[in-house]
Amino acid sequence: MADNPIPLTDDEIATALEGLPGWRRVGDEITRSFGIRYHGGVAMIVHVADVERLIGHHADIDLRWGKVRFGITTHDAGHKLTVADFALARRIDEVARAHGAEPLNE
Repeated sequence: MADNPIPLTDDEIATALEGLPGWRRVGDEITRSFGIRYHGGVAMIVHVADVERLIGHHADIDLRWGKVRFGITTHDAGHKLTVADFALARRIDEVARAHGAEPLNE
């Protein structure tokens, strides 16, 4: 991750979200939830954590019975959205597909 991440403008965020169906903006965070059995969710989280470690950017993750929610923002940019957040969201989508997680509309 860059030393000085640059927050995106509202227009840039809207454009980036158009390329990530299912993700939505909640304040200065993008979020998405997936339906998956609990132990499958644990495995998916471990897979996402491995990816996050490699790229040096992390999501907030909430595991519930039958559901995993990801929330992404860039803490180093004052909790604003940056390009890195959308790159991580794309990777999370790939991992979720690999684990058979079902996107939830929340």
